[in-house]
Amino acid sequence: MHIQHKHDWNVSPQQAIELQKTLASEVISNQPIDIASVHLVAGVDVSVKDNVSQAAVVILRYPELEVIETVLSKRPTPFPYIPGLLSYREGPVLEEAFQNLKNEPDVFIFDGMGIMHPRRIGIASHMGVWLQKPTIGCGKTYFLGTYDEPAQERGAWSLVHHKGDVIGAVLRTRIGVKPVYISPGHLADLPTSLDLVMRCTPKYRLPEPIRQAHNAAGDF
Repeated sequence: MHIQHKHDWNVSPQQAIELQKTLASEVISNQPIDIASVHLVAGVDVSVKDNVSQAAVVILRYPELEVIETVLSKRPTPFPYIPGLLSYREGPVLEEAFQNLKNEPDVFIFDGMGIMHPRRIGIASHMGVWLQKPTIGCGKTYFLGTYDEPAQERGAWSLVHHKGDVIGAVLRTRIGVKPVYISPGHLADLPTSLDLVMRCTPKYRLPEPIRQAHNAAGDF
């Protein structure tokens, strides 16, 4: 799969922040996903062990949610762990994995944030600009913003606000379990991101593409 290489990954933390500010202007987070035309959904995750990163991109047929392709890529972790700069830690190994895909997904769901980010460019938004495909951020833990706790029933959600902006939603995917944090990445909006995530989450807390990618990425 061809992706647009937007910049070098070998940057300092301050350079990384300045790049984020520039790239954020390219992010489109108010464009509905045409779910009726979605046939392939990818889950994206990266695991790090002993300073080695392994990326997994798992493509599932939609709506059946059957795995049709799994691509793994592994390389030394190039960037320190700094909150808000995850893209520079995971981006290089993800770029390699994306380039090795045989199928081209219609939508990518990332284990991480989209515009739910202080500069509105988490990993799903950042890589979405490179992929030029609809991307969704699905975080497992709280990162940023204020919100009311959603109701306990499946599908309940509440908006997340930060500095006057709606940056995503807290979504309850199963009754009585901890919610996930959903935000548009690129070429997506919040309502269709929530809709597609729920359609991809028939059984577990995490959407099936993310669950498959998480399991694959951690297997090394």
